[in-house]
Amino acid sequence: MYCPTAFAESRPEVLAALIRAHPLGLLITVGTDGTVANPLPLQLTEDGRLRAHLARANPQIRDLETGAPVLVVFQGEQSYISPEWYPTKQDSGKVVPTWNYLMVQARGTPRLIADAGWLRGQVDDLTRQMENDRHAPWQVSDAPETYINAQLRGIIGMEIAITDLRGKWKAGQNKAPADRSGMAAALGPTHPALADAALSSGSP
Repeated sequence: MYCPTAFAESRPEVLAALIRAHPLGLLITVGTDGTVANPLPLQLTEDGRLRAHLARANPQIRDLETGAPVLVVFQGEQSYISPEWYPTKQDSGKVVPTWNYLMVQARGTPRLIADAGWLRGQVDDLTRQMENDRHAPWQVSDAPETYINAQLRGIIGMEIAITDLRGKWKAGQNKAPADRSGMAAALGPTHPALADAALSSGSP
């Protein structure tokens, strides 16, 4: 990933926070059929692993079975940036549009897991994570056990041991303070994380 120094983000807690806030990652593998990409909700464990499950019918499993390195891309907030938001536009006109975004890329080695107990635990954990802020959280145990067991037979688990984790916070950190403030004011109501990053001084 091309990442100028001003946009590089390496703090583990910041990268983890984006993954947990935007858990739908794009799983990318390269195998006999070329490059394959599938969106999957993934969990980041406390010991720094990614866990997920896939449909057993998913042909990407063939790539994962080889144990070859994979790439997972997590996309956070993103937005078009209009020159109208920069005070510099009024001063000199020397501004152009751009696109700002927050992104994390994780690389690692995958392992497939067929154990029913592991799968049930992963599905339970993922459900709790996603239902946590609901007034009446749904639980896997709310569905009939026979139905859940049948669903589990149709999936296979995956765990990725992360070997490289890096982020790119392209949020205008290379702009003048007044222009960053202009961006933040425009983005604040709809993209608060981007607005906060725009106000960061220097590298995030």
